[in-house]
Amino acid sequence: MKDIFEWKRLLFNDLPFQFVFEVAFRTVIMFTVVLLTLKFAGKRGVKQLSIFEVVIIISLGSAAGDPMFYEDVGLVPAIVVFLIILTMYRGVTWLLGKSKKFENFIEGTTQCLIEDGQFSLASFEREDLAQDEFFAELRLKSIEHLGQVRNAYIETNGAISVYFYDDADVKFGLPIRPQLFSLKSTNIPKSGIYACTFCANTQRLEPTTGKCSVCQREEWVEAIKSKRIV
Repeated sequence: MKDIFEWKRLLFNDLPFQFVFEVAFRTVIMFTVVLLTLKFAGKRGVKQLSIFEVVIIISLGSAAGDPMFYEDVGLVPAIVVFLIILTMYRGVTWLLGKSKKFENFIEGTTQCLIEDGQFSLASFEREDLAQDEFFAELRLKSIEHLGQVRNAYIETNGAISVYFYDDADVKFGLPIRPQLFSLKSTNIPKSGIYACTFCANTQRLEPTTGKCSVCQREEWVEAIKSKRIV
């Protein structure tokens, strides 16, 4: 039976002091793995938290929790983990302040998703953002159609920032309310202003069919021009 407060076991779990160097090496490797995993998971993977906040939560949460519950985890290795993580965090944040390329690699850059009421297709595809998810974000901001939106950006923390047209400048745009967007079709029933469901380009079409002048797609929904109600 093991004694309570057996200091050698409590601090090192009967391991040699040299084991702390292996702990330091393991911590550096896992910190780097977690950081790169979250970086490549994309901005939406971490939502409103920064990548570093998530790394610290994951790393320190595990390092702090195990010694609290498991007798075979020594306190000294856990403390070494804390010190190494803090050192790496300070080192990486220092590099972020010194190197713009490193900052862009780790945190990414702000991307424009909507320009003058239309999708910026290159940015939208690069962010790997689902259209339904994006529309949901806009609806939460009381946006009914893209003709109300001058610009929309995805920030480095995954949040969506939106700049609106003045009421007098609102134009025809792609409706994003589900009951309207679901009416999309390749057939044009009557003359009018229609929005391409792929790129949100709007143009006047005559009955039968029409091809988008921007993306060459042929699926449309009738555009609307309602003003934004806050």
